[in-house]
Amino acid sequence: MEWQRETEDPDEFMDSLRYDLSSSEVFVFTPKGDVVALPSKATPVDFAYSVHTEVGHRCVGARVNGKLVPLESTLDNGDVVEIFTSKAEGAGPSLDWVSFVASPRAKSKIKAWFSKERREEAVETGKDAIVRAMRKQGLPLQRLMTNQSLQNIAAGLHQTDVSALYASVGEGRISAATIVQRLVDAAGGVDGAADDAAEGVNPANLRQRARTSGDVGVVVKGVDDVWIKLAKCCTPVPGDAILGFVTRGSGVSVHRNDCVNVPGLQGEPERIVEVTWAPTATSVFLVNIQVEALDRARLLSDVTRTLSDTHVNILSASVTTSHDRIALSRFTFEMADPKHLGSVLKAVRGIEGVYDAYRV
Repeated sequence: MEWQRETEDPDEFMDSLRYDLSSSEVFVFTPKGDVVALPSKATPVDFAYSVHTEVGHRCVGARVNGKLVPLESTLDNGDVVEIFTSKAEGAGPSLDWVSFVASPRAKSKIKAWFSKERREEAVETGKDAIVRAMRKQGLPLQRLMTNQSLQNIAAGLHQTDVSALYASVGEGRISAATIVQRLVDAAGGVDGAADDAAEGVNPANLRQRARTSGDVGVVVKGVDDVWIKLAKCCTPVPGDAILGFVTRGSGVSVHRNDCVNVPGLQGEPERIVEVTWAPTATSVFLVNIQVEALDRARLLSDVTRTLSDTHVNILSASVTTSHDRIALSRFTFEMADPKHLGSVLKAVRGIEGVYDAYRV
């Protein structure tokens, strides 16, 4: 039976069948004179779903016997029913329809629509959460977030496919951090993913390679002649609590203690070294900030001009805009005195439409 195919829950199907067998019916007409049989106490919404599922989903109004009526109105024998539908993209039913429709078909279709809609939203939310988490750590999306890697992670977490994995993240059953960690592990760990990725995408990379341990403003306890680099996944600046990690062939990488990659580094305690700040007059530090604002014309231009006015050297900028027109901008710049960051953020927050700016 058609209803049985539409209704996955056996109990719901049996209720539908019993209702169908026991209910009296009303007979109404389409504007063309076709007869439609509906359960007793049926409404225009029931009529719409009896015509076609999409007519039901897009129903926005009804006319009965030439008069506009509320969608929850009860239909009587002989009524002529006309349905008005929306052509808007994304048009769909209202969840409160379930409380007044009389036909099992209509209830089933409405519930199915919301189940599918929630899943699609969860998939998008989950994917966005993973992308944000990776960007926050400075990880390369294209290199790490491959379909094969995601399929392997989905299988390892007992998800049917990548969409199911995204949905689980979007619904809060799996954290985005868990997925990011597994992607990093698949790429060979933090040493292979975070540092290599940051060096590959950061415009300051070439200059960074030429710096000495004194230039970056950090010294390793008990060691004088060693190459030191500030990790770009967390961009530490003087005042941050820091630790050093001996990389393979790349000297010592300095991370903030609260860097999301530190738990992974601490799995190899023999490679952790003590480091301290020792900034010099030539020290220059990288800073990453995120700006959240209502999207509008010339927003990026205004933020860039404001940053330039505060005398910081912008190295990179990127902007993404969400479905609800919220613009998320990420800027990387150099500054000699990290104490100046507070005034920089204050200036950015004063831009029209900006509601937050913070270091990441």
